[in-house]
Amino acid sequence: MKLISICPSNTELLAYLGLTSSLAGVDDYSDWPEEINDLPRVGPDLNIDMDKVEELNPDLVLASLTVPGMEKNIEELEKRRIPYYIVPNPETLTEVGDQLLLLGELTNQQKAAEKMHDKFTAVLNEYRKLSSTVTKKKSIYWEWWAKPVFTPGAGNWLTEISELAGGYNVFKDKEEASVQTDWEDVRLREPEIIAVVWVGVRKEKVKPEIILKRPLWKEMEAVKKQNLFILEEPLFCRPSPRLLTGLQRIASLAHPDIFPMYKEGSDVLLGDKDEYGK
Repeated sequence: MKLISICPSNTELLAYLGLTSSLAGVDDYSDWPEEINDLPRVGPDLNIDMDKVEELNPDLVLASLTVPGMEKNIEELEKRRIPYYIVPNPETLTEVGDQLLLLGELTNQQKAAEKMHDKFTAVLNEYRKLSSTVTKKKSIYWEWWAKPVFTPGAGNWLTEISELAGGYNVFKDKEEASVQTDWEDVRLREPEIIAVVWVGVRKEKVKPEIILKRPLWKEMEAVKKQNLFILEEPLFCRPSPRLLTGLQRIASLAHPDIFPMYKEGSDVLLGDKDEYGK
């Protein structure tokens, strides 16, 4: 099948199924795996160039409704009668794994999907087992955006990831998936770990010194103990199997004596970078 992905998480799901060679084009924000870098780009996810999509003549466009505003992509695909499939927006890691099976059936790659799903489930079960041995849970604050402050609440996979990493989300008392709050509220919750993953911003662009200018933040225990971490946003903010590598990353920071260490450039499901291509 000749496929086009107009969302980074969809591109990543296809990569886990070994289907990057079937891609005819991707959105501007898709950046993993590296072999998709030379593919035609069809614009940012909220402003897809449908003329270009139509020109590439796909058998199927993998769409998404993970971000408000993506609805207009669906409307335009329908208008032009371009075949599409909306990949469901998951709320849990189990649902992320189920997406592999859905896309495997859709692309006639059932065996590859089942194999990867089995690996995905095995990793999840291993972290469930390891997290059950943690006697002191670490409190974690996740920062999606700085001003205004946005952080995940109970209805987001980062709360589940926190628990599997032997911790808990300090905003798990808020039911919604995304919570708007302020710097003082965060400070008063006194998290033991501060995990900064600004959506759409590369890790290298986030400056810790700017964060430390916030009123009284230098007095926080997480800062004093050097537990302020600027992390790789794609490993935590996209609903794809890469979330398991994000889980490995935060778990190894929270409890390095219990969880496997994270190796930069590696992938929990695919192995080291050298093993699955550059």
